[in-house]
Amino acid sequence: MSTHILAAERGVIAESVLLPGDPLRAKFIAENYLENARCYTDIRNMLGFTGTYRGVPISVQGTGMGMPSMGIYSYELIHEYHCKNLIRIGTAGSFLEKLSLGDIVVAVGASTDSNFAHTYKLNGTYAPTASYELLSKVRDASDETGIRFTAGNLVSCDVFYESDPDWWKAWAAVGVLGVEMEAAALYMNSAAAGVNALAIMSISDNFVTGAKSTVEERETSFTNMMKLALETAIK
Repeated sequence: MSTHILAAERGVIAESVLLPGDPLRAKFIAENYLENARCYTDIRNMLGFTGTYRGVPISVQGTGMGMPSMGIYSYELIHEYHCKNLIRIGTAGSFLEKLSLGDIVVAVGASTDSNFAHTYKLNGTYAPTASYELLSKVRDASDETGIRFTAGNLVSCDVFYESDPDWWKAWAAVGVLGVEMEAAALYMNSAAAGVNALAIMSISDNFVTGAKSTVEERETSFTNMMKLALETAIK
């Protein structure tokens, strides 16, 4: 029996799964970091693989762009495949001049302009956060590998091409480090299910300096982020 979207057989996905938005990044990780990796789904070309990393079963699953897509894939991974540790690996735009291309940011919290939380029928504003368990593990992985990161608040936004070029400055003014498009949905789904979630992001562009990475760099060059996520996942 398989699910509506992932359509993978039961038992083929590991408890710990890395979640890149780009399915080609999932393929790159499987081919370059996992041993005996096999593809368990290619539905909608949203590739998923399971293999081992240093002897530990790990899956890597593309999720697509945006919170609705992340919401679907993370929900099925949690509720249908019983994944316990979900680590988003992706890119973010920096609101700080000092964060250069390729620098790593860990999202302790994920602010959002989305209405994703309406599904929980809350009488207030929910603050999605990473799990402390995975935050502790990424700190330990950083100490062991020497791969450094900046931790703080990111904002998960629904709109990629904003009409106001200065929209980001209000978020920067309250200490938000940068923007991405999926972490808040992952954190909400995971918290509601009582499982662990973390977002580890590489800076792909800088709103202050105007620096931008190429498409190819986004897919394959952020290897420190991938290494840090894998080391976190096996702890």
